[in-house]
Amino acid sequence: MFAVIRAGGKQYRVAAGDTITIDRQAGEPGDALRFEVLLVGEGESFKTGAEAAGASAEAVIVSHGRGPKVIAFKKRRRQNSKRKRGHRQDYTLVRITGINA
Repeated sequence: MFAVIRAGGKQYRVAAGDTITIDRQAGEPGDALRFEVLLVGEGESFKTGAEAAGASAEAVIVSHGRGPKVIAFKKRRRQNSKRKRGHRQDYTLVRITGINA
C-alpha cells in the first residue's frame, strides 16, 4: 500500500517503512507525526479526493539536520561589484510507520 502525502507544501509518495527527508518540523526525535493523505493506492487501484477523505499517514521523527551549503554568487564584470551568499536548508528525517486508509 502506498500514499501521497502533503508535508511542508510538497507532495511525497510513501509506503510503510519508508524514510524521507522533509522540511523542518517541530518536535523531538521519537515524536509522532500525522500527515494529510491526498491519494491512497494498492497495486493498480487507488482512491483520491472524497474516497480518501479519512485517510492518514503516521510517522516518527528520526532526526533533524541541515542540508549541504548552496552558494549564490553574483558578479558584475568590470564594475568592482560582487556578492556571495550561502544557505543551508534545515530538514527533518522521518520514518513512515503506517498508512490508515
